[in-house]
Amino acid sequence: MPQRIKPMLATLVDEPFSDENWLFEIKWDGYRALTYMDGNIFEILSRNNLSFAEKYTPVADALKALNIRAVLDGEIVAVNEKGVADFQLLQNWQTTHIGDLRYYVFDIIWLEGYDLTALSLIDRKKILENIIPANSDVAKYSDHVLKIGEKFFKEAIKGGLEGIMAKTIKGKYQPGNRADTWLKIKVSKRQEVIIAGFTQPRNARKFFGALLLGVYKNDELIYVGHTGGGFDGRSLEQIYKKLQPLITAKSPFANTPKTNMPATWVKPKLVCEIKFTEWTKDLQARHPIFMGLREDKNPKDISIEKSKHMANILKNKKPVPKKAITEKPVNTALTEKKEKKFKAGEKKVIKPAADFNVENGVNQEMVVGGWELKFTNLDKLYWKKEGITKGDMLNYYAKIAPFILPYMKDRPQSMHRHPDGINGMSFFQKDIRGKVQEWMTTHESFSESTNETIEYLVCNDEATLLYMANLGCIEMHPWHSRKQKPDNPDYCLIDLDPDKNNRYEQVIEVANLIKQLMDDVGADCYAKTSGSTGMHIYIPLGAKYSYEQSKQLAELVVNLINQQLPGFTSVIRSPAKRKGKIYLDFLQNRQSQTVAAPYSLRPKPGAPVSTPLDWSEVKKGLTSSTYTMHNIFDRLKTTGDIFQPVLEKGINLQAVLKKIESRFA
Repeated sequence: MPQRIKPMLATLVDEPFSDENWLFEIKWDGYRALTYMDGNIFEILSRNNLSFAEKYTPVADALKALNIRAVLDGEIVAVNEKGVADFQLLQNWQTTHIGDLRYYVFDIIWLEGYDLTALSLIDRKKILENIIPANSDVAKYSDHVLKIGEKFFKEAIKGGLEGIMAKTIKGKYQPGNRADTWLKIKVSKRQEVIIAGFTQPRNARKFFGALLLGVYKNDELIYVGHTGGGFDGRSLEQIYKKLQPLITAKSPFANTPKTNMPATWVKPKLVCEIKFTEWTKDLQARHPIFMGLREDKNPKDISIEKSKHMANILKNKKPVPKKAITEKPVNTALTEKKEKKFKAGEKKVIKPAADFNVENGVNQEMVVGGWELKFTNLDKLYWKKEGITKGDMLNYYAKIAPFILPYMKDRPQSMHRHPDGINGMSFFQKDIRGKVQEWMTTHESFSESTNETIEYLVCNDEATLLYMANLGCIEMHPWHSRKQKPDNPDYCLIDLDPDKNNRYEQVIEVANLIKQLMDDVGADCYAKTSGSTGMHIYIPLGAKYSYEQSKQLAELVVNLINQQLPGFTSVIRSPAKRKGKIYLDFLQNRQSQTVAAPYSLRPKPGAPVSTPLDWSEVKKGLTSSTYTMHNIFDRLKTTGDIFQPVLEKGINLQAVLKKIESRFA
């Protein structure tokens, strides 16, 4: 068995592509690890030859259970409750044990005495798939797709992944070589950097304000920026303690940078990873956010990773024509056929209903907008304590339709169904293929999690709205984007999600601080009660930017807010790691992610409504349940719809980011 192989490395490129000679894999967000197994010999080693076997014993135990003689190449990751690899979970796993460990194996170098490096990649992966059991909870075969790199990259963006890998099907394994036959395409820019110092904290911040970052260029350490975002109280303290033994009086930089606050210098021994928006002309990382320490990397190996142009790599290779892609295409033909058919007037009319109003009873048929609907179980109590029936809920949605429909129209829906009311079982339904009436509008979108094309219901009218309510959709969950531009959200969303120990006054304080920040950078934002425990802040985008840009904006904003209110806010998703803190959720900014629409009911006691607010109302005395289905209409008589600007022109993102940049320290 070979020993301590240097793993094959990938070249960073600037854009995705499709090609029949390439396969495409998920780029896992964890620690690269080679595993050596030969009888009594067992090692899991990092690229820097650090041992992972004792640090991540569940991985070691799962690999030993394979009972094979092999050298495997893969990635150790920790996945969150949604099954997505989370590098910060992996960082903290040894102390918190939060997150499920996985070892995704994507290549095999040696097996039972045979060197496999000269085999083609596709043959190596066939061997690998046969030796990794499908029922292992930890050791996982890292699968791939063929040809469709551009489509796969879009799905990586939707799924919140770090990026994708592209590899030539016939390629050999080249130990230690950074080859053009392995390529990495990142969703957002990532870079490993060296911590060379830290600044004094400001306001209520503890331990340090920002980390001072560098990389090597021609054997000199050069300054590439500073980051104060991406930390919580625990990580601030942990990193601060690691830096104390490294403190030195002399700056390690070739040219010492000016800092906003007094700096403490450290020996350049610790490596961390950041994500950022772009490099400036003078090699400064814009808006860097700390992702985690990289103990598996040697500081001397850290330099700026520049991407190559795909055109120079593919050269004479042509992308696969779209019609040659064999994956399921988005099928609009059926929808268009349906629309033509029913525009011709094939509506089934029973009797007109001038004013919608169902009466309590078991079932009732009614025509809404020319379409026949059957409403069932109208006397079922959906809010038992309040005596509110399903029929009452349907009447609410009929009356609120003029206000809620602008935020539903043309948007795919994730239907959150409560067939037995707020105290019964609930579930999300997304795929409605073959389950709805033909006149209803739908939208097809590929789902990586199910590897299938999902047909979503699109709510364009009152009839569809009431159809969903009749299915038990107490709350309405539309996409942030419309089917005409599914990759471009109309707004950026920040969800303020308090812990059970937070007071609503704290939610109000956070919301007003976001408003103040957005005013300072010249951006409009709008608030509404969540109708549950928190508050939603919308920043209009005018469908001009991508979901990734929307998410990056939200992430920058919440990190700035977290710096100012570290005592009771957190940017860490895990509830166990943010007890007593409001989660500043920026991860809602992904395609198919949803929150309750403006004017939607919520399945909570009192039948609260997610209600748009004037900023003058965001003050002490407001609660998440101030407005309910009983008083919302009296309010609307006075205010009308004050949320309409959310769907209008939108901000100038580049101008806003430029102003945020000056504050991000």
